[in-house]
Amino acid sequence: MDADLSPFTEGLGKNNANFAALSPLSFLARAADVFPDTIAIVHGNQTTDYRTFYRRSRQLASALTNLGIGKNDTVSVMLSNVPPMLEAHYGAPMAKAVLHSMNTRLDAAIIAFQLDHANCKVLITDREYAPVIKEALTLASVKPIVIDYSDPEFPQDGERLGSIDYEEFVQSGDPDFPWTLPDDEWDAITLNYTSGTTGNPKGVVYHHRGAYLLAQANVITASMAKHPVYLWTLPMFHCNGWCFPWSLSVVAGTHVCLRWVRPKTMWDLIADQKVTHLCGAPIIMSTLLNASDEEKRELDHEVEFYTAAAPPPESVLAAMKTAGFNVTHLYGLTEVYGPAVVNDWKTEWDGLPLDQQAHKKARQGVRYVALEDLTVLNPETLEPVPADGETLGEVMFRGNVVMKGYLKNREATEKAFAGGWFHSGDLGVMHPDGYIQLKDRSKDIIISGGENISSIEVEDVLYKHPDVQAVAVVARPDEKWGETPCAFVELKPGSTVTDVELIAFSREHLAGFKSPRTVVFCDLPKTSTGKIQKFALREQAKSL
Repeated sequence: MDADLSPFTEGLGKNNANFAALSPLSFLARAADVFPDTIAIVHGNQTTDYRTFYRRSRQLASALTNLGIGKNDTVSVMLSNVPPMLEAHYGAPMAKAVLHSMNTRLDAAIIAFQLDHANCKVLITDREYAPVIKEALTLASVKPIVIDYSDPEFPQDGERLGSIDYEEFVQSGDPDFPWTLPDDEWDAITLNYTSGTTGNPKGVVYHHRGAYLLAQANVITASMAKHPVYLWTLPMFHCNGWCFPWSLSVVAGTHVCLRWVRPKTMWDLIADQKVTHLCGAPIIMSTLLNASDEEKRELDHEVEFYTAAAPPPESVLAAMKTAGFNVTHLYGLTEVYGPAVVNDWKTEWDGLPLDQQAHKKARQGVRYVALEDLTVLNPETLEPVPADGETLGEVMFRGNVVMKGYLKNREATEKAFAGGWFHSGDLGVMHPDGYIQLKDRSKDIIISGGENISSIEVEDVLYKHPDVQAVAVVARPDEKWGETPCAFVELKPGSTVTDVELIAFSREHLAGFKSPRTVVFCDLPKTSTGKIQKFALREQAKSL
């Protein structure tokens, strides 16, 4: 029978009664309807309920619309983990715009590139970042409307760069703004830039459908009951805070904002606000564990801690457990909306010796419920590698929580999706039980404090120094940051440059966190063809 004439299709098409585009915007509308008086946001002494959170998001959408912002226009934000960042995650897409969240640690040149590449129409910026944004605006070709945010809880003295104040702007909007779901759930919702591992960073485009599904998958993965309390230790600019700005609305949870990562503030908020969940890189664990006795607080409840990047060592896991935190390891990339892989712990592993438990904990894990497929393939043949825990292949993803593609970069998009899989660029193995484990990074990415650093970018800067003959940058393990850049440098004959001078030179051209923390002068090990043997340097860096 012709499929078009099937009784299961004939007269049974989509209509307004049986179909709606999937979008995380609907989560906030429901939370405001069902739990209007529940506290949605805590920021300093300021609290906001869901009724007000929804109203302000609609006002922001209305105000943006009044500026002429519409479908596929880019609204960029330079904000820390403050309430306007949460409002922007709803208000900008309610106006049909695309939200572009910028890393607050970037330098002016990269910010300018992003503003231009994204064709930014409106820029909402915190006065704390006025100096770097001011410089970026002089470098950028676009001339966005600038809206300045002045934090009432933690005032900043940075100059105002625009003529519009954020609070006045929001208040100018209609609290009953009649927003609608996207015309198509495949419509872009946000734009996030990679760290630029080769050349300029790539713009990763998320759609409403993927954000909706990953947000719900977070709730499932984190076993979030109704009304959780979430501390914002993870930057919301990073993969849209792993989609947790939308996840919390699913269960009407409370966002506890954190403008700066400070040990005493974190311990006080965790204890006083009864925080149930938080996410972050290993540096967050280090900051909590290394706090002074006067800064630490006794907890009367267990806190779920979700971490990515390098797996924490056994000693750190034990210390976190003692302090009241249950640590779960996640893995993902910007291109898959943040975390899409979880080390799902099995109760039968609780009885294993501690060293074997640590080995299990070190693995990246299995796919999120929202991810269709996760595997390790031979990157040339796309055949699965043996599930022996030893054979290297490339980790690949497939499903609804994979990006739309790279903005204005067809070649990179086609390469990333070759063969019907998203190629992560990460090398790993598949264990017999189906859990994956990363073994290397194909592009030598250094993950420091949860931020990706390109070794090539750092090397390019050091090569510009007149005394440098050859250089190789690798990751050096660091208890606080997870990893930091370590530069092995071969100097030109007669040079007397010092490591301090080279680090200072790199800081003139790079963001501070990208600059090497360690410089080693030596003859670089090379193959017979002259290629630097980075694997040997990585081993050497571990012993420094």
